[in-house]
Amino acid sequence: MRKPFFLFLVSLFLCSHNLYLKMETYFLQPNQGAVLSLYNGTFEQSENIITRDRMLDASLIAQGERIAIDPKQWKDQDSTITQLTFNTGVAGTYVAGVSTKARNIELSAEKFNSYLEHDGVLDMLEQRTNDSLLDQDAVESYEKHVKAIYQVGDVKTNDWSTALGYPIEFVPKANPYEKYSGEKLKIQLLLDGEPLSNQLVFADYIKGSHAHTHNDHDHNHTHDGTEHSHNHEHSGDGHGHSHESQTGETHTHTSGQQLRTNDEGMVLVDLPEDGIYYLRTIHMTRVTDSDELTHQSKWATLAFEVSHKHGADTHTHDHDHEHDYATWIFVLGSLLIIGLLFLVFRK
Repeated sequence: MRKPFFLFLVSLFLCSHNLYLKMETYFLQPNQGAVLSLYNGTFEQSENIITRDRMLDASLIAQGERIAIDPKQWKDQDSTITQLTFNTGVAGTYVAGVSTKARNIELSAEKFNSYLEHDGVLDMLEQRTNDSLLDQDAVESYEKHVKAIYQVGDVKTNDWSTALGYPIEFVPKANPYEKYSGEKLKIQLLLDGEPLSNQLVFADYIKGSHAHTHNDHDHNHTHDGTEHSHNHEHSGDGHGHSHESQTGETHTHTSGQQLRTNDEGMVLVDLPEDGIYYLRTIHMTRVTDSDELTHQSKWATLAFEVSHKHGADTHTHDHDHEHDYATWIFVLGSLLIIGLLFLVFRK
């Protein structure tokens, strides 16, 4: 019993948390009640709430205007999810953003190296390897800056292109809601307002409520064929670095597309299926002018939803084939009945 309990305590302390702005669907109707959730954990499972004193900024961009979200509007759900209930308002393309204060964490060399590997901070891991620093402990200052873009009604507005001025953020170069499954979307990564080049970015997706099932390719969002979950710590913004699931299996946060920004800070994201897409990156640097810190990291995520294009040139679905099959049965049955009636009346 002691060993499993010890492993539980280790994973409890070391759990890694990304921060996302998530909705059940990012396609909404005008003047509709909606819920915006802060998921602190993975995109599919939140494990910590975000305390209000951690929020430097929470904003909505609508019709060219930036609207600050009152901290009192956020409510905690089941001690794991921080939620905002609001009315969507008029039709348009909207942006929501949350920026958090920096916080420090101390990690042993082994735990820090594991975190770098499993969360995809591979450039820093390579740097530590090349500089023979893998045996050095770390004190990291980390901050998280997250965005979501959602569509209300059919009217497309230009708010999707708004940069919120966060220390690090994703800004698409086209309206995600004028893109469709099977296409690509160019997205720029900014660091302190300037394009960030040569940065690793991970992009993935899950099925949303607008997704359609394709017989030849069902995308069930799992990692290595098994769904996973994290143990958690209640720290207001848990940020540790263990990667053991409740089954004891090791997993990473680097599934999906692994991209690297070009000189203009651009990545080109594939949109292969209908679904909710999310991007994540961790920009980390070494700190050499501080007696306290060894590293500084800035985390960014972006979420939006993609549907297929409706029209005669788009794909057909299973119910279309069923309809065609039923039509042929009706036609053949009718011809058979007519033939039988012809024989009867002829006699």
